[in-house]
Amino acid sequence: MAHVGNGAATEEEDCFEDAYDRIPVACQMDLQTAIQETQCALNLVLNNKFSEALDLLKPWWKDSMYHALGYSSILVMQATMTFDHKDIQAAMATIKDALHTCQRFRKRNSVVGSLSNLVSKQSHEHLREEEMHAEICYAECLLQKATLTFVQDENMISFIKGGIKMRTSYQIYKDCQNVLNVTRDLASNSDLFRQFEGGVKLGIGSFNLMLSLLPQRILRLLEFIGFSGNREFGLSQLRQGSDSNSLRSILSALTLLFYHTYVSLILGTGEGNLVEAEALLEPYQHKYPNGSIILFYSARIAVLRGNFEKACSRYEECILAQQEWKQIHHLCYWELMWTHSYQQDWLQAYRYADLLSKESRWSKAIYVYQKAAILSMMSEEEVRKTGENIMELFRQVEGLKQRLAGKSIPTEKFAVRKSRRYNAAEPVNLVIPALEMMYIWNGFTIVGKRPDCTESLLVTIETAEEQLRNDPKPSEFHPDDSCLVQMLKGLCLKHLGRLLQAELCFTQVLSSERRIRYDHYLVPFTLYELGLLYKQQGDVTKATTYIENAKMNYKDYSMESRLHFRIHAALAGLRGSPAHTR
Repeated sequence: MAHVGNGAATEEEDCFEDAYDRIPVACQMDLQTAIQETQCALNLVLNNKFSEALDLLKPWWKDSMYHALGYSSILVMQATMTFDHKDIQAAMATIKDALHTCQRFRKRNSVVGSLSNLVSKQSHEHLREEEMHAEICYAECLLQKATLTFVQDENMISFIKGGIKMRTSYQIYKDCQNVLNVTRDLASNSDLFRQFEGGVKLGIGSFNLMLSLLPQRILRLLEFIGFSGNREFGLSQLRQGSDSNSLRSILSALTLLFYHTYVSLILGTGEGNLVEAEALLEPYQHKYPNGSIILFYSARIAVLRGNFEKACSRYEECILAQQEWKQIHHLCYWELMWTHSYQQDWLQAYRYADLLSKESRWSKAIYVYQKAAILSMMSEEEVRKTGENIMELFRQVEGLKQRLAGKSIPTEKFAVRKSRRYNAAEPVNLVIPALEMMYIWNGFTIVGKRPDCTESLLVTIETAEEQLRNDPKPSEFHPDDSCLVQMLKGLCLKHLGRLLQAELCFTQVLSSERRIRYDHYLVPFTLYELGLLYKQQGDVTKATTYIENAKMNYKDYSMESRLHFRIHAALAGLRGSPAHTR
């Protein structure tokens, strides 16, 4: 465990016994043991023993780079889930100390690029393994600090500071990749080298994958300041990292799981690799059968497979698995809310939206809007039993919105704009608002895996269509509402394989473009969906034309950034090549 400079066994034991009370000046933690203890802490986290993990790391976190990294990582994870100001402040203070700890082990006068320059000019023997690991740990801590900087303050200065930290972290990872390339043959049999390699693959893989998702207009700006990304290279690095049998193996696996089960759906076309996701998760299901993080991803994969009943059961298991971190419960509530919504079990969906609005700090505006939207799908009798007032809930939304880097969060901005209907002297009810939000989160792609649920949604949408058609006093929102209904109807028909009817619904929206007064997002989103329909029919040229039209000819509409992410992914798929910057 803890080691003394001269390696005497008796002194080692004395040092360990004192470690939890005080750390003697002569006492040191060697690198290999530090990695092993951090692995133990990671195992505790994955077994839901979060406090025990912190207790294991705390005695050494100011004297060992890996203890510092592990300790700060847990606090950052907690802070980003609670969104509580005190948790964010505590995590930020811890990261600053962790960076200081890592800095002490870095090469003297280290600047970005110096480590790789040293390797290229001198032999491997002049590089200490401790210094190599210090670079990786420093880069990871810097990335954590950037993440918290984005959410800590609501101004553009914080946003810029966070971006600078991310660029520095990215440059260090590239620096370490150069070290890896030069020293691989010399040190490939060393366990410490394999641990270093696992860290490089996690960092390089994550950055490449993240950057490859960005739309071209953003990528061009980032390339100017030194960023670049290739999706396939990023995926390959993370796959190698997940197979590396290192401390960061499971972190690479979890990054891939997050990409396949969330990122590819929300910011892409919904074509995540579920076969790979299941293969990645399988060994950890045996190793951590009751681990809440593992149970959560198992449930998420079930959702994406269309097995909603199994998913609900797994989410309930995840909630029961631990009580220490309630924030994991909130993630499950969010998923359960949607899973019940997909089945139009609105009462159960409402219950989870209600829990979120009362317990979670992440986005009160979205939770309250979602609760009101779900109640809008229920009968008057069912709403009365809940004791809720739909109009009052919608009126609360605007006062609950947050700001990030001085700007409104897009989904909150969307919810605020939609809820303003209820502030008028003569409020006009929203039409199927829960299904509209389902589409914003790409939920129709998930429901499309279940023909029975899709047919049921179609019935609900056609009922709304009939009510609009027979409205004796159409409001100023009538054209917008009709176009929304047609777009959602087209999506259901597309997933049911009724492509000609789906195309008619989409073209009806496009032909009504000049009549739309408020929901201008409907036209570019419909162009995108029509492009995907033509792709499904095998007409690549027509698909590209419609999606490019949505990309180039529309701006300043709700959820514009989200659509541009999806367009970027769709066009990359149409080109038949990975999304990359160069």
